[in-house]
Amino acid sequence: MLSVFTYHHLGVNFQGGGILCSSWCCLRDCLRLWSVNCFRRGLHTAQSASFNRVAPVFTRVSTFADKTAIFDQNGQHTYKELYCLSHRLSQQIHRALKCLSGDLQEERISFLCPNDASYVVTQWASWMSGAIAVPLCRKHPPPELEYVIQDSQSCLVIAEEGYVETVAPITRKLGIELLVLPKLAVFASSNDEGLEDGCAITEWKERGAMIIYTSGTTGRPKGVLSTHRNIQAMVTDLVDEWEWKKEDVILHVLPLHHVHGVVNKLMCPLWVGATCVMLSEFSPQKVWEHFLKKRAPYINVFMAVPTIYCKLIEYYDQHFSQVHVQDFVRATCQQTIRLMVSGSSALPIPILERWREITGHTLLERYGMTEIGMALSNPLKGVRVPGSVGTPLPRVEVCIGTKNCSKEDSSYTIYAQGNWKATKVTPGFENREGELLVKGPAVFREYWNKPQETRETFTADGWFRTGK
Repeated sequence: MLSVFTYHHLGVNFQGGGILCSSWCCLRDCLRLWSVNCFRRGLHTAQSASFNRVAPVFTRVSTFADKTAIFDQNGQHTYKELYCLSHRLSQQIHRALKCLSGDLQEERISFLCPNDASYVVTQWASWMSGAIAVPLCRKHPPPELEYVIQDSQSCLVIAEEGYVETVAPITRKLGIELLVLPKLAVFASSNDEGLEDGCAITEWKERGAMIIYTSGTTGRPKGVLSTHRNIQAMVTDLVDEWEWKKEDVILHVLPLHHVHGVVNKLMCPLWVGATCVMLSEFSPQKVWEHFLKKRAPYINVFMAVPTIYCKLIEYYDQHFSQVHVQDFVRATCQQTIRLMVSGSSALPIPILERWREITGHTLLERYGMTEIGMALSNPLKGVRVPGSVGTPLPRVEVCIGTKNCSKEDSSYTIYAQGNWKATKVTPGFENREGELLVKGPAVFREYWNKPQETRETFTADGWFRTGK
């Protein structure tokens, strides 16, 4: 439950009846205009377009064509290479499914890939084909993979060749087509395509884009279906708030079947033409090596969950005991890294404080859900309050309230409501606790094939009930 006075764990911090804003509001005396308004509309048109036009990330590739998008275990990949490989894979998808129109009309494609460029290629190819992308977790056992594939009613499963033995028995059992993606080095061996139009689709706004499954802690996992409009809202809000730039280099160590790894750490950098260094597996030693390396690409953005920060602190304590080494670590992190973020679960204050001692960085905490993307964030510039996840992002509205118990009345009594500009507390309801409700363009479309549960999770006037 959230308190109108103060809520330290999973929600908005209210103090004295207002959303905590120490130097937050002063950062936004004016709405910042996007410099990306002049980006090209996409590869299927040469015309400039408004920032507000909804289209998948691959339509922006012409702006960054020859820049390195990803470093991974196989080498480096430019934006152009990723696009061309995605285009080729989308053609294979159409042939496999005998789709002559070039538009799968929101059919679902499940895919299982390593944490490398093959994930991006498969995601983009699914969208180019007009399908909804359903990422699978590499570490899930076969029964869980089967559940997601079957529940999403996928018409095709794409598996990078290293995962074929895992997936093939499932697709045979379910009678679903399996498309094997070779190692990218092989797949790209005859890559000489230009940046021609990669899909026949021109209108994306309300099309389904991605189904990500919840953790299933309170029941069977539910498929959260987000549209391209939802995804773009998630990405562009964070790009603005955290000031992503094409010069940024992020180190990616998270799984790619959750919003944190898919949107925050992968789609945001690819949206602005930045570079993503992808580790196939999390390794404290490798993370520290990347933080401290003396050659490009230099990491300047890092995002992780509290458990990873604990592991990094343990490694530091075991291997960096000499004072001059500790001084070097702190100086290097302060000089090269501009942003470090923690999310997905509450960050214990001792971990925040210890990380600040080691690196000089106060971790930026934020709050989000699969259904809403990121809703709240501490400021990029300004005071970050330990134990708080900050204030609403622009275009996000939040309120705290309690559902009325009367059978005749399913409405909510609202204790406080606000956005990034201001908060209004209902007189007489100061210091009350209630549920966090959220509205905004990033809020998902539906739980896949679960209309009743979808209806129940929204209020009559359109607020999403977080249950927090």
